[in-house]
Amino acid sequence: MRILVALLTIALTSVSCNEPTWSAEEETPEYWYNVAKEELQVALKQQTHNMNAAKNVILFLGDGMSVATITAGRILKGQLRNNSGEEYKLAMDGFHHAGLSRTYAVNKQVADSASTGTAYLCGVKSTYGTLGVSAKARRGDCLSEKGNAVDSVLIDADKEGRSTGIVTTTRINHATPAATPAATYSHSAERTWYGDDDLSADAVKNGCKDLAQQFYDSSAKITVALGGGRKYFMPNNTRDPEYRQQKNSRNDGQDLIKMWLNDQVDLGLEAQYVWNKEDFDNVDVTTTDKLLGLFEPSDMKYESNRDSDGAGEPSITEMTEKAIRILQKNSKGYFLLVEGGRIDHAHHATNAFRALHEMVAFDDAIERAVAMTSDHDTLIIVTADHSHTLSMGGYSDRGNPILGLASANGVPYEGLDKKPFTTLTYANGIGYQGPGTIHINNEPHSRRNLSDVNTERENYLQQSAIPLPSETHGGDDVAILARGPMSHLFHGVHQQNYIPYVMRYVACMGSDRRYCDEINVDKQNDPVQETTQYLKFLGISLTEYDIQAALYAELALLVLFFIVIHCLLWFVLGKSNAPGAKPREKGTKC
Repeated sequence: MRILVALLTIALTSVSCNEPTWSAEEETPEYWYNVAKEELQVALKQQTHNMNAAKNVILFLGDGMSVATITAGRILKGQLRNNSGEEYKLAMDGFHHAGLSRTYAVNKQVADSASTGTAYLCGVKSTYGTLGVSAKARRGDCLSEKGNAVDSVLIDADKEGRSTGIVTTTRINHATPAATPAATYSHSAERTWYGDDDLSADAVKNGCKDLAQQFYDSSAKITVALGGGRKYFMPNNTRDPEYRQQKNSRNDGQDLIKMWLNDQVDLGLEAQYVWNKEDFDNVDVTTTDKLLGLFEPSDMKYESNRDSDGAGEPSITEMTEKAIRILQKNSKGYFLLVEGGRIDHAHHATNAFRALHEMVAFDDAIERAVAMTSDHDTLIIVTADHSHTLSMGGYSDRGNPILGLASANGVPYEGLDKKPFTTLTYANGIGYQGPGTIHINNEPHSRRNLSDVNTERENYLQQSAIPLPSETHGGDDVAILARGPMSHLFHGVHQQNYIPYVMRYVACMGSDRRYCDEINVDKQNDPVQETTQYLKFLGISLTEYDIQAALYAELALLVLFFIVIHCLLWFVLGKSNAPGAKPREKGTKC
């Protein structure tokens, strides 16, 4: 009992003391002057722009990753590492240049992922609900697709002989709510035509193709594709290999996965199809020419639930690394799209916990890609297709849990209804709990009192102002962050379709080749990097990234070795000088 009282006393004392979560240095003007000075020095170094042509282009797309999502995700990532969070630096925060993207569609103030995907991948703003077609196409009208198709940067890269890749945490043929992967290869008047079972009667009659079929038809142009959505690729008289109770969904009897494998064999290529973590881990990137991974019947699991998958799923970081290892074998370069697609899904559910954990995992993938590539020849862009209605407010103390109640000195703020509220809320969505509008058991339903609610748990849904079955996108601008060749071209407020125009210009793809005419691209390529992609050591193939990691490990072992030696010497010499020890004779050496 005494121990329990003591522990409670300590806990209460620590709470009441309200120790600051910042350092004493931060209370001095000099600290902030030095912080600004260091940031200025970085900016001054960037005055000399990287004018190389880009051999490789990687586009990281955080689906629904608003500026508020980046800020809250930064704080969460810092807090997961036992920091207060606000001062933490994301991998994307270290990018050299930044701008804003205007996300509206031709016919909508607030856009969807299909029209935005067409903008930042194809370079054309289109209408809501359509993929890879111009604004002349009408949603759901199959015939309006004809003559209005527009190609993506991925297709342009393939035409230049470069390798191409798609990594996503959604379905690779996804079009609701995240249309990003499909926009790389498809042309569709309707974003929801995932498989042939989803086609309208008019679409079938007029010969329009579903998105899975279009992926197969374009697969010769795609080197690596990793994500979910396998049920759309297999006939409905077969069952899923992982969830045996579930049937696949194709009505036409085609097994597009088997057809894909047979096509690669006919082309003399070493291709692999994987659907679980073990098979994924066993892929030998040195011998694999083509890789297709479909790890779920539909979308992949949320990062916070990934460990619960029986067959196992790779993380977005692992998929990104595997894709780069395969793509970088091409001496001509590559284009890779990496989508953190489930940020968007969690926002639609007003689930900030999952949305922010997805963003943290997305940033981890960015960090890995930066470590594996060089600013000399690789342009990396991070952006979003659209925002969401997530809001962050409440005057919380620094270090306050980002998923917790808005609080000061450990005391939650209250609204006019005398109830606490969370730092993160949504403008609309399923989390609505407003007074008098929604009735439960014929009684007006008021906002829930969160005093005894764990708002940091995984399944907690943030409260929202307007009741909707699904939270909506936001119409505000989203960030563009860039590093590598010509990244300074992102410098202000841009139309969203500007992004692929820059990618094409810098990488010498597409029709605008003015820059290519001014420089000899071949001389830009590092010959060492091209000829030493893989180094054999004890029968193991090592990339530049592996060698770098090994050198860091070697350095750590050397430091540990010297620490051990130092401790042993201290122990030996300390014993020799202990009371009662025989003194050394003069001239005796250690």
